Amino acid sequence: MRAEEILMLFPEGSRDRWREVAKMARRLQEIRLRACLPLSILVDNREYFVDRQGQIVDIPGEAARPLPEELENLLGHLCKYSIYAFADEIRQGFLTVQGGHRVGLAGQVILDGEGRIKNMKYIRYLNIRIAHQIRGAADALMPCLYEDGQVMSTLLISPPGGGKTTMLRDIIRQVSDGTVYGRGINVSVVDERSEIAGSYLGVSQNDVGIRTDVLDGCPKVEGMMRLIRSMAPRVLAVDEVGSLADAQALQMAGGCGCKLLATIHGGSMEEVRRKDYMRYIMEQGLFERYVMLDRRQGACRIVEIYDEEGKPCTRQ
Repeated sequence: MRAEEILMLFPEGSRDRWREVAKMARRLQEIRLRACLPLSILVDNREYFVDRQGQIVDIPGEAARPLPEELENLLGHLCKYSIYAFADEIRQGFLTVQGGHRVGLAGQVILDGEGRIKNMKYIRYLNIRIAHQIRGAADALMPCLYEDGQVMSTLLISPPGGGKTTMLRDIIRQVSDGTVYGRGINVSVVDERSEIAGSYLGVSQNDVGIRTDVLDGCPKVEGMMRLIRSMAPRVLAVDEVGSLADAQALQMAGGCGCKLLATIHGGSMEEVRRKDYMRYIMEQGLFERYVMLDRRQGACRIVEIYDEEGKPCTRQ
């Protein structure tokens, strides 16, 4: 991650104000802009604020408070001044921009006649989540995910911000490219929220491997079977399993002969066992490895690895 990449997120006339923030590019996680409220950033899981001169401050009262028209100008820049072209993404509440960064959006929604979200206007809240691909993040885990040269179906578990998507992305890359533990194989990714591949205009901004196909912005349940029919993957990967319908779709995919890579929110194995869809997952034996992760001092850490029965297993 380079400082120039952060500066390019902003209109040219305002980039000088962001130079101090850009210097923190490697540690920067979020930039939050709220109309008429203190401008904040998240660096190494700590909140700071940015004043009108672009200096980093600790006190909200000293922070810049962007005006609604400043947010409109920024959104126009992020959409290449063609907001209509990004209408579908805006309706879903986020944009994926060049570099794989994800911009969360909030404001006033417009509903259609059936009460569904048709569009969004008066967008007054932006959260720019900075993408950080860490090649090699899964190196310590890879020996435990192969058996006799074959990758095993694996579920990554962590609290929000615990690094599971970063870990999943690197596992996908290594399985696709091939490692000393197994040859490269075809992987398909259902990237429902554009967080794994970080596709921009259909092109992956993150390295997810040379044998990986990505279905971007598609709901997981529909996307899994679509990819199995169209791309014939050996491995199917999804992020953030969160419902019984997701679990049942995974079962169908596994029944078609695919190995599975997925993530789930949870602070411990005991916690996730209480979820109804997790009980279903374990009863059906969908995964051969469960990996508990957390983040300490900015780095993703493997806490424990469990076998298909949810029992701790010895790392190789």
